[in-house]
Amino acid sequence: MNSVLVFKTSITSKGEIKQLKPVLNTLIAKNDYWNFDLEDCDNIFRVETKTVAPNSILQLFKSFGFYCEELV
Repeated sequence: MNSVLVFKTSITSKGEIKQLKPVLNTLIAKNDYWNFDLEDCDNIFRVETKTVAPNSILQLFKSFGFYCEELV
């Protein structure tokens, strides 16, 4: 069963998403799904996954210099 993880981020452009895309595709399994909603005031990052822990995503964003906070 997939978990849905939702994060508030500092991502504001498609260029920043493009920068993260290769790493996100590596971290997030082939059958899982991720997307950004830049029209939302919190610049939402959403992941449907069976395997990725929220802490892995938080660390990834931080390593690229972006803010990321899990919304629960």
